[in-house]
Amino acid sequence: MRPLRVLVGVFVYNEGEKFRTLLDDPAWAALPDCDLLVVDDGSGDGAAALCAERGVEVIRNERNMGVGYSIRRFLDHARNSGHEAVVIMAGNGKMMPSDIPAFLEKLSSGCDYVQGSRFLQGFRSPNLPFGRLLAIRLGTAFFNFFLANRYTDLSCGFRAYRLAPLYEDERIDIRQEWLDRYELEYYIHFKFDRLGYRTAEAPCTMRYPASGKNYTKIKPFVGWWSMLRPWFYLILGLRK
Repeated sequence: MRPLRVLVGVFVYNEGEKFRTLLDDPAWAALPDCDLLVVDDGSGDGAAALCAERGVEVIRNERNMGVGYSIRRFLDHARNSGHEAVVIMAGNGKMMPSDIPAFLEKLSSGCDYVQGSRFLQGFRSPNLPFGRLLAIRLGTAFFNFFLANRYTDLSCGFRAYRLAPLYEDERIDIRQEWLDRYELEYYIHFKFDRLGYRTAEAPCTMRYPASGKNYTKIKPFVGWWSMLRPWFYLILGLRK
C-alpha cells in the first residue's frame, strides 16, 4: 500500500523555552516519512524566528486568532500542498514527537480519525493534577454518551486524521466562524464519529509541570464552554 503523505502540525502561542525544547527533541529525526509545519498563533516571544533558525517551516498569524482558526489554516495548507492526512499536536511541551508513529500506524491501517489517549497502555501523564484528571474523566464520560464509539480520553489534543472527509463530505463544514477557538477540535471528532468514519485511539504521553501550575491556557468557563458548545449545537441541530 502506498504510504500516505502526512503533515505534522505543531501549534504554538507564547510557549518560550518549552517550545524550544520540543523543537530540539532528537525524536524528530527518527520519525517515518512525514513533513513538519509549525503554526504560530501570534506569539510575541520569537517563536517564528526560532523556527527559521532551525530550518522548520512556519506560518504565522499576525495576532492571536484561536486554535480553531489556526487548525483550519493548517488544514488548508496541508490540502493545498498535496498532503492526505495530518497529525496535530501542541507546542507547549506536554506532547512528545516520539508518540507520532503510533498515530501514523493507525492511519496506515485504514483509520480516518485517531484520538490520542494518555490512558492506553497504562497511565502516561506525569504530574497530572488530580482536578484535571477528574475533569478529563467526567468530560470523556459526558462526550461518550453522544458518540457512536467509546473513547478513554477525549480532551487530549494529540490527534490525527485524513483530510478528504473535511473537504469532500458536504455534511461537514469547518468554515463556520463559531469554530475559531476550541470548538473546531471537538466538532471534527464529533463528525468523524457520528458520520460513520473509521476511528481509533493511539497511546500518547502528556507531561505536566511538577509544580502543578501554568499547565494550560484554557480559561475557566469561557474555555470550557468553547469545548462544550459543539456538542450542544450539533446534538440539538442548531448548527451543521
